[in-house]
Amino acid sequence: MDNRNEINGFFGLGIAPAIMTELEKLKFNFPTPIQSKAIPAAIGGYDIAGIAQTGTGKTIAFSIPMLQRMAVLNCKGLILVPTRELAFQVEQAVIPFAKALNIKTVVLIGGEDIEKQIKYLSYDPALIIATPGRLIDHLERNTLSISDCKIAVLDEADRMLDMGFIPQVEKIFSRLPKERQTMLFSATMPEEIMDLASKYMKMPLRVEVAKTGTAPDKIEQELFFVSEESKMSLLNALLEKYNGSVLLFIRTRHQASKITSSLKGLGYSVCELHSDKSLGQRTEALDGFKKGKYRILVATDIASRGIDVEAIELVINYDLPDEEENYIHRIGRTGRAGKGGKAVSFVSPDQINDISRIEKLLGIRLKSSPLPPLRPLRRTNSPSRLFSEKKFTKGFNKDAKFTKKSFNSNKRYTEENFKKKYFTEDKKNIKETIQNSGHTAKKEKIGILSWISRLIRKK
Repeated sequence: MDNRNEINGFFGLGIAPAIMTELEKLKFNFPTPIQSKAIPAAIGGYDIAGIAQTGTGKTIAFSIPMLQRMAVLNCKGLILVPTRELAFQVEQAVIPFAKALNIKTVVLIGGEDIEKQIKYLSYDPALIIATPGRLIDHLERNTLSISDCKIAVLDEADRMLDMGFIPQVEKIFSRLPKERQTMLFSATMPEEIMDLASKYMKMPLRVEVAKTGTAPDKIEQELFFVSEESKMSLLNALLEKYNGSVLLFIRTRHQASKITSSLKGLGYSVCELHSDKSLGQRTEALDGFKKGKYRILVATDIASRGIDVEAIELVINYDLPDEEENYIHRIGRTGRAGKGGKAVSFVSPDQINDISRIEKLLGIRLKSSPLPPLRPLRRTNSPSRLFSEKKFTKGFNKDAKFTKKSFNSNKRYTEENFKKKYFTEDKKNIKETIQNSGHTAKKEKIGILSWISRLIRKK
């Protein structure tokens, strides 16, 4: 950031007073490098090809000039994004400024009721935020026209390429008016995207604040060479070392569900995010992670872009990504907006070449650390899990299935198994465990405790 921005903040960039007021309310005091370079050019009506790392404020960089010009030109605008999560993130960033200019917005994404979206479109919103597939659905149904969208933004363009959306993007752009302003923003700029830019943009200004393929410089990166069998033990050790929020990347959906289940068994608050989850489940997982309901979010690469969560302490690559560039997007979830962060990657012995390719892309040598002491994993089998279910609320000894007699006759619930699995030999620990079990009836707690104590004394 140059000295002028440190002194003047957003003043001098050509931003309208109504938007300046909202920036002040949101305590956005100083523009990021991509914002200070892109906003004046975009307000001037130039086509923009913006390149900046995730978390640097690209959404503000294109949304402020876009909304301001829409208000002046009295036209519509379109923001195309690759994922549903990113659509909601963009909407949240845009709404304060859109309201200040009395501009209605609509989000069109797959997985939501299309009839509701048609109803929203009947209110004639000026700003459309959409994923390619659902936008094409509306275009083919004639429930929407984009022939009057004089400003179009393609966000996360390289992700569009990765997900195979370029043919759909070209189909959409063919429906836009030829006389328009086009802005393309991305963290990386492969040749295919530059070809797309040259095809649909008029002499675009290239605004770049970081070389393609670089990671945020305030993220501490670390490697652990570890066997597949020891990954979970290493993960547990790191979760005990770092106390903050953790974003854990897994390669496949099946593996994500498996790791989530294992972490729950170890007593961690955890949720998962991948394409097998419904829109409602994905929204709940993200909201829960943001609000602290879940400490750990287990995700596939669907979450490597579009997650805007402040203060993620640690990103862990449990599996290395299939594509080297996805490594940059993954670790970019921490160290947001110039803050520091930590990224750890688990590397199996046969992945040396994968690390070499990542290092070549980054242009740096990644630090490798020795494994910390790894302990055997112990699942959390607290009495609260055994006694807190509804069938015990009327009294443990009154339940015919779990009387003392059936307890001793059932192989699964023999006295020895019961002691080994759920309780220590320490009488004090038994008492504390029962008292903390959530079984609120004092009389029942005393009865259970005395009964278990008698069993242990008999042994």
